[in-house]
Amino acid sequence: MTVSRSDLLRRQFDLTWALFEYHLDRLEPEDFLWEPAPHCWTVRRTADGAWVPDWADTEPDPVPVPTIAWLSWHIGWWWSVTLDHTTGRPPRERTDVIWPGPGKPTVEWLRGLRTDWLTALADLTETDLDTTARFPLPDDPSYTVADMLAWVNAELMKNAAEIGQLRMLRAARSTST
Repeated sequence: MTVSRSDLLRRQFDLTWALFEYHLDRLEPEDFLWEPAPHCWTVRRTADGAWVPDWADTEPDPVPVPTIAWLSWHIGWWWSVTLDHTTGRPPRERTDVIWPGPGKPTVEWLRGLRTDWLTALADLTETDLDTTARFPLPDDPSYTVADMLAWVNAELMKNAAEIGQLRMLRAARSTST
């Protein structure tokens, strides 16, 4: 049986998303802003009530430990921009991707991005998969839409695992005190 690249990438995405749902279903609002270490990146509320992620244009050394809030914003940022590229919209700036806040608003936002992603994937043909992708490697003409889809799957799996680990670590620490 031959499986198309589209089907293979979709199966990989569905598996990754199922693993992510396990943690999304169990996240508590308090999980999002829990800081697992003194040196961490999170999403902070500004005086006007907006949420702004910690950020550096050059990766710091040591790398800060991210909070679930920061990781969920990060997923929303890269996924929104990837959707822009996939659907032909002008890609938005990082600062234009606003985190909705702890708990249900963020979980619903991420699930909405999943729905948008599945819609975008449904329209891609095998020929589309061979076209040059402009994100996240804009200067590599050999980087294709298929590569970008595989990158999304890998990035989501990595971020979902990080969120899951932080959620379980916080839960374990709460029960031990």
